[in-house]
Amino acid sequence: MRFSSELEKRKAAGLLTVIPDLKRKSPKEGDLFKGRELRELAEALQDAGAPVLSVVTEARHFEGSLTMLKEAAAMGLPVLRKDFIKTERDIEETAAAGAAAVLLIVSMLDEETLARLFAKCGSCGLDALVEVHNAAELEIANRLGPKLMGINNRDILRLEKDNGTVTNTAALAPLVKRPALVISESAINDRADVQMALAAGADAVLVGTALLQAADTGAKYRELQAALP
Repeated sequence: MRFSSELEKRKAAGLLTVIPDLKRKSPKEGDLFKGRELRELAEALQDAGAPVLSVVTEARHFEGSLTMLKEAAAMGLPVLRKDFIKTERDIEETAAAGAAAVLLIVSMLDEETLARLFAKCGSCGLDALVEVHNAAELEIANRLGPKLMGINNRDILRLEKDNGTVTNTAALAPLVKRPALVISESAINDRADVQMALAAGADAVLVGTALLQAADTGAKYRELQAALP
């Protein structure tokens, strides 16, 4: 199943999609798994109603791995790979690991490379989530015409250590070339943040730290999912 198809189906049914972002470590918040295993967390989120998963595989700053991606993909849900993707080989290994989608970060790629990797995603059967943080990056991304547009409320070039807020989604979402689905990423902590993202035009939200720091990950997921009026 394609990642984008699941989001489109839920949007058509009037349902909010909260995308759980599984990352072992945050450069800002530190250890997030706290001794738990990926499968344990993923099963709790799936039981709570998560229709898709996101897995951070970047090793140096987030302590991720392709093994984590393969484990999540084996559970049967469409999985997004988040990493600093820079080569066609990265795209190929993402597809081979069983992912359904991959993150392409505009700030980390020149426009020619971005276009080449975007096309490679299509040839490998992957959805590309094209991520932007400001209006200049969004202009570049709009020219590609992706199905999935991610708006990062924090600055990935600073490893998301800044204090970004959902106001970034509010500023950029109206500028997204539709019919792309807009995913608001990072700095989403509670139902108010989710509702602000939705009011701005987001179709889904991607949440990692708030879920993983919660006393009950599944309960926190259900709380955010219930933010839809």
